[in-house]
Amino acid sequence: MSKIPYPWPNDPKVSDLPERELDYPEGEGRRRKAALMLALIWSCTIALHLFSIGFWAVCCLTTVISMHWLRMIRAPELPAIEPLKLGDPEAQYPFVSLLVSAKNEEAVLAPLVQTLCNLDYPSERYEVWIVDDNSIDQTPEVLAQLEDKYSQLHVLRRLAEAGGGKSGALNQVLPLTQGEIIGVFDADARVSADLLCRVLPFFDDQQVGAVQVRKQIANADTNFWTRGQAAEMGLDLYLQQQRIAVGGVGELRGNGQFVRRQALASCGGWNEATITDDLDLTFRLHLNHWDIGILPMPAVQEEGVTRALALWHQRNRWAEGGYQRYLDYWPLILRNRLGPRKTFDLVVFWFAQYVLPTAAVPDLVMATARNQLPLLMPMTSVTMLLSLVGMWNGLGRIRRAERLSPSILVMFLQTVRGTLYTCHWFLVMACVTARMSVRPKRLKWVKTLRQDDYQICLPE
Repeated sequence: MSKIPYPWPNDPKVSDLPERELDYPEGEGRRRKAALMLALIWSCTIALHLFSIGFWAVCCLTTVISMHWLRMIRAPELPAIEPLKLGDPEAQYPFVSLLVSAKNEEAVLAPLVQTLCNLDYPSERYEVWIVDDNSIDQTPEVLAQLEDKYSQLHVLRRLAEAGGGKSGALNQVLPLTQGEIIGVFDADARVSADLLCRVLPFFDDQQVGAVQVRKQIANADTNFWTRGQAAEMGLDLYLQQQRIAVGGVGELRGNGQFVRRQALASCGGWNEATITDDLDLTFRLHLNHWDIGILPMPAVQEEGVTRALALWHQRNRWAEGGYQRYLDYWPLILRNRLGPRKTFDLVVFWFAQYVLPTAAVPDLVMATARNQLPLLMPMTSVTMLLSLVGMWNGLGRIRRAERLSPSILVMFLQTVRGTLYTCHWFLVMACVTARMSVRPKRLKWVKTLRQDDYQICLPE
């Protein structure tokens, strides 16, 4: 554990925070923790097969999980929040800083900067910062031309020896910014002009520390993989909204996330010892008693990966980063710093996302050896049913928000295809939990496809 001080002690935006010490792990011992958890899951699953009480234990656990799923499904949809109305000359609009960490993004940066510098918001009340993370293509030249064109645009160029990946880039630029609200985008993001007017009213609630804008796949019609990712975004929207509705955990998704500066300071900034800064920051915010909201409309668009291998690498990174945070923060979670409702919601989703896929392997082995059905089949069926219902409802909400006709046939095909697509998560999760227990920590990320150019990048 390490003491993480406030990173900007002289910043007037955070000077009124109460003084307190934050104890955060730095990712130590992940391999040992992962190995211990893997051994525990395997031994418990095998024990369920060997003792008669195993069947009833699975039934009880399935009932508990089903009750939480049912409570989520029955919860009313979150009410829409009215957008910010501009035009009042005496209004004090929040100052916003929009950040983009870019590495070799010459193909997509110009359209994003043009959009961000022309938002429907007073130009003197927001700024745009692009962090050029030691690009070796034409990104520096593109940014130099854009700096001359847009007064809101500022560029920070990182040296080759600068570390920390995206988290390091964001931490380095943050002291230079002025915003009360910090927005973070990927280089391939596409946003609507009214985005700030839609996001900022969420922060009128002083308990809200961050807001995630719904993500949408811009190239959804390319092939099976991108169509599956588009349906997956519908499922994610539904689960996010319903978890928040029952007092559970809302999560950040990186691209299109907005964070209150004070909330970010209370968390010690972005964690440079993780491969998924957004998922890690989610835990830090909730552990410091902040809530996270979600904006369903308008969406922030991004490119989906178009090849199976690229998808495999990307989802392995997401899964590993998501699993890392449970290994890192479990002592704080067990202390109930989240509160009972958030803690219970988090445990249920941890079980469904990581424990169940991992336990499916020894469950299948034992079922084959004993010539019987897998013991965890009821739990798996309930989880798949939630995915099916959530995807259907999420896609329906998106169609209503976009004022599209609620075609039952189209939604049925999207839901079936999306459900088949999401089955790959079982394999990904099982492989990740096993690999992390035998291999040392890796900080590996995969660059998203840009104009049919695919490459795997390893940080310095």
